[in-house]
Amino acid sequence: MEEEFYMNQTSDPLMFIASKKTIYGAMVLGLTTSLAFRLLIILNHVEPSWVRPVWYFGVLGNLVFFYYRFKVTKKRKRAVRKYHLIEKINSGSTLSDKERNALVYLLQSIDRSPESVNYLIISVFSVVAIILDIAMVKYF
Repeated sequence: MEEEFYMNQTSDPLMFIASKKTIYGAMVLGLTTSLAFRLLIILNHVEPSWVRPVWYFGVLGNLVFFYYRFKVTKKRKRAVRKYHLIEKINSGSTLSDKERNALVYLLQSIDRSPESVNYLIISVFSVVAIILDIAMVKYF
């Protein structure tokens, strides 16, 4: 089991990246709630009594998912500001070990994030939901 870890052997809590288990758990939660929202239109046709419970699941799940994403983004921005990375890179200054570690943390954090897969799957769910709704309205 992979544990949560600090990048580049630093003990700076700012450089902490969640374990793959946490990262992919958040992704699964986000995808599940996304699917729940897309199911609402189908459930409205098939089993309307399920609309409200599925909607609550979607809203509460999104609340947890987006709070997690908010914390990740906030931590990345804090690292950029704390180590003045934009200014250092724009000026061509040599980076200290701490600044280099912060930059590596940011790049690895972005690289480990399954955001692009998440966006692709949600887009597919959306198209499928629209097609199913149009089919249900037309044929049922």
